[in-house]
Amino acid sequence: MNLTSIRGDIYGGVTAAVVALPLALAFGVASGVGAIAGLYGAIAVGFFAAVFGGTKSQVSGPTGPMTVVMAAIVAEHASNLNEAFAIVFLGGALQILFGLMRVGRYVSYTPYSVVSGFMSGIGVIIITIQVLPFLGLPTVPGGPLGSIAAWPSAFAGMNAHALIIATLSLLLMIFWPARLAAYLPGPLAALVMGTLLGLFVLTDAPVIGTVPTGLPSLYIPIIPWDELHLIVQPALILALLGSIDSLLTSLVADSITRTRHNSNRELIGQGIGNMAAGLIGGLPGAGATMRTVINVRAGGRTQISGALHALILLALVLGLGPLAEQIPHAVLAGILMKVGWDIIDWGYLKRIRRAPKDKLLVMLVTLGLTVFVDLITAVTVGLVLAGFVTARWMESEELKGVSAVALPQEGDQFSPEERAALGKQNGMISVVSLRGRFSYASARELVQQAGAGMAGHKAIIFDFTEAAHVDTSAALAIEELLQHAGSEGTVCYIAGLSGTAEVTLSALGVLDGVPPDQILSERLRAIEAASAKIAN
Repeated sequence: MNLTSIRGDIYGGVTAAVVALPLALAFGVASGVGAIAGLYGAIAVGFFAAVFGGTKSQVSGPTGPMTVVMAAIVAEHASNLNEAFAIVFLGGALQILFGLMRVGRYVSYTPYSVVSGFMSGIGVIIITIQVLPFLGLPTVPGGPLGSIAAWPSAFAGMNAHALIIATLSLLLMIFWPARLAAYLPGPLAALVMGTLLGLFVLTDAPVIGTVPTGLPSLYIPIIPWDELHLIVQPALILALLGSIDSLLTSLVADSITRTRHNSNRELIGQGIGNMAAGLIGGLPGAGATMRTVINVRAGGRTQISGALHALILLALVLGLGPLAEQIPHAVLAGILMKVGWDIIDWGYLKRIRRAPKDKLLVMLVTLGLTVFVDLITAVTVGLVLAGFVTARWMESEELKGVSAVALPQEGDQFSPEERAALGKQNGMISVVSLRGRFSYASARELVQQAGAGMAGHKAIIFDFTEAAHVDTSAALAIEELLQHAGSEGTVCYIAGLSGTAEVTLSALGVLDGVPPDQILSERLRAIEAASAKIAN
């Protein structure tokens, strides 16, 4: 570490804190817990994820997706915030468990169609629930559906001052010049200008009101064991979403800095940060892509920048209350409208006409369930649908490696010796070749396709010479083929079995009914043995 690196980390930390301030306030208000909760979350997650995480240049804090999940949790546990923050604490503990179990690399395997639908749904929810504050009206219960139901009567009671402030804030977020963003980020510019308008010109716009200052109170996590299922489900969603969000941001940071993050350590750091947030009444958080990119471009390269950004926010919290109280809700609504718009995966939506129809269906179903049902159902159904789509693709690809050949001219995989041996039998021996890998996806169809090539032959050779892998389902399907052939009086031979395919078949006892002299190492020897058997 040298002077240049330290200077870059200081610039990065300061810049990230400036950007994080208005977003943390906005996310805190949107969650239903209060503006200060957003700042507490930015401080706790931002500091501990930086110190203990595995991505040096990452800046963490409350994000749009995590805020939407937290808003649903708060709505469900509005009468007992201790339970709500116990869920945040447990979600952090689960992230630490993910890291210790070294599953960080697998989190990134979540299908893109599910992530895209979920994120786009989150963006739609943020925009939907901010319409009322944008018009100067208080939010209503019921999430996006409740907000939509209130729209018809909202325009009659809208606050003109709030609408002007929100519109100007949104326009500033959209059109703020890039050359000025290095000195004054767009969100902060919108926050300052919108607040000044509310203070001196458009004074009828509703404001945040009382904001506590000083150090936070402790929320001791008390988990009601008789309602454990109500706590674990949302905690798991927080943990999974926070992990995916953070690791995707880590990949972005890697691509910019030409470094490589430690995914399991990153999950542990994020988990510690979210546990700390739950203890002090802060919003849960994750790696924040925009703040991370801004930090890196300002020179931040080590954990110092992320930790410094959190410490700057802590210093602001200790004396920020009187200033934050005068911020109009409409300013935050304008900022969040742009945040929600940016979260929507427009890149994927623009490709709707060209995208594979099955994956597009997964994306749209996940999006719809996220907006109109709930987040847990959306993720669960999305993963199940994506699993079906993947299984269908796997079936098609795996079955390309199945062929049944009785006459030598029908296949090009045979050597001259094998062709000659097969030709002498005039179609009495069928060679069923299994090439590649076979899994649960192709097991049922494997029975149908391979079985169709067995009829009318005196001997069947199952050729595993080029079989790379056979899982349990496929192995049991092969056992069914062997049993069917035996019931028809057809002699079965096994050729070229080795590797994991041999291990699986042997472990499950699939070959127990096949005599040892009918299990041969080479396809030619199996053809010769079958020919001799038929001749006798």
